[in-house]
Amino acid sequence: MQQKLQGSLTRGRDTFAAFTAGQKAVAVIGTAALLIAAFMVFRWVSAPSYAPLYSNLSGEDASAVIEELEAKGIPYEVSGGGGTIMVPRADVYTTRIALSGEGLPGNSEGGYALLDGNSLSTSESQERTNLKRAMEGELAMTIEAIDGVETAVVHLAMPEKQVFSDDQDPTTASVLVATSAGDELTEESVQTIVHLVSSSIPALDAKKVTVSDSTGKLLTADTAEGSAGAASTRAKQVEAFESSTQGKIQAALDNVLGAGNSSTTVTADLDFDKSTVNSRTYGSSEGVPPLSESTSTETYNGTGQPDTTGGVVGSDGEMDPAAAGTGDNSYRKSDTTRDNPVDETVETREAAPGKVNSLHVGVILDATAAAAIQPEVIEDTIASAVGIDAERGDTIDVTALPFDRSAQDAAAKELAAAEAAKAAASRKDLYRNLGIAGGIALMVLLAWFQARRRAAARAEATAYLVEQLKLDQAKRTPELETPALAALESAENDEEESMREELIALVEKQPEDVAALLRGWLVEPRP
Repeated sequence: MQQKLQGSLTRGRDTFAAFTAGQKAVAVIGTAALLIAAFMVFRWVSAPSYAPLYSNLSGEDASAVIEELEAKGIPYEVSGGGGTIMVPRADVYTTRIALSGEGLPGNSEGGYALLDGNSLSTSESQERTNLKRAMEGELAMTIEAIDGVETAVVHLAMPEKQVFSDDQDPTTASVLVATSAGDELTEESVQTIVHLVSSSIPALDAKKVTVSDSTGKLLTADTAEGSAGAASTRAKQVEAFESSTQGKIQAALDNVLGAGNSSTTVTADLDFDKSTVNSRTYGSSEGVPPLSESTSTETYNGTGQPDTTGGVVGSDGEMDPAAAGTGDNSYRKSDTTRDNPVDETVETREAAPGKVNSLHVGVILDATAAAAIQPEVIEDTIASAVGIDAERGDTIDVTALPFDRSAQDAAAKELAAAEAAKAAASRKDLYRNLGIAGGIALMVLLAWFQARRRAAARAEATAYLVEQLKLDQAKRTPELETPALAALESAENDEEESMREELIALVEKQPEDVAALLRGWLVEPRP
């Protein structure tokens, strides 16, 4: 076994010695790369899997925990900006129990847990301060639960209540948030934080809450006068409405003319005033009996003297006394009062902000693409789609003009050239890689052929050396008897392999002596 191992090592050494300098470099580099890769894979497989031990630690607690872990010789990693400490997954619970026995982390609990340490000797001022700190801690932990918020700090300004005064300073709050890398709080998240804080603190108005990020940017609008925030919100709503309307029109035009053959502009005037209309309507229903009814009647009977002063004017213009009446003084008077029920309808209408006052649409068509289409048809279609109202003051204008596509053509040419250059570079890299791979394969093939040729030459030389040694031995011992020669021939088969290995070792150790011996055999005449 030892001889076979030594022979394998010798053959490997001989094969490597037969390589050229380039082949040796390639073999060394390849072997080193394989060893490094095997080492990295072994290290990755053998490395322990880490899990969080504590998260969101303060600097003081993190320092104390790390110091204790180093003292106990437990491996750890720090992540999350220094607030998260990770240990091997298998040691999480045992390490946590051990650190809890040491009283670590000491200040990890916040919020209302601060009130657990209050005693009877605590002063009123200290109680008030602890309560404020507890509320700030609870609010900070609640805000940190929102997606995208990494850390939050809350400060409350709660002035002392004035008992005998009508003027009371308002309670205010400020929130500082730090988001994850690449994240930004949306307006909805900011409003959520504002209302969450204002709803958690008594007598805190939402307008008195300010939110800012770690870069110093104020996330809540200045609502002291209400103008800045309202203007920003209105601008966003108008922009969203215009973009939505423009997108619908542009999508319809792209389906008809193709992409890039039309351009649409939409300008909207929205009414953000909030109005309330109250109306009261009265009515009656037939067939309904009156609520109340009263009737009064007055009658008078009597006679008087004939009236001689009057008369009837005749045809001649003179008064005829004979035609005068006798003056009957009787009369009858009747009054009826009815209270009928009245239907009363009270209606209150509140108009929501965002009403469209006017809408203006401008469309430009490519004259080449829209040559077979009448602009009036496009105009009527768009007017029906978006609800153009001429009485409201809406306008729409569709015009066909030639488009300038020089920049687009230049960009397309540059893009095509860039793609061609990229394809050429990819082909060049492919050819280079193929050439390198072919060269390496050729070098390996040449090294293999060279090794085979050297091995064949070495085997031939060894065989020739053995034959010469046999002939030399035969010439030097002519007196040996025939049985001895037969025994020698029978032993040759058993010792041939060991002799061959010894000859190979001799060639390796004393190549100059063997070469001189071979040259001597080659120059001497054969019988």
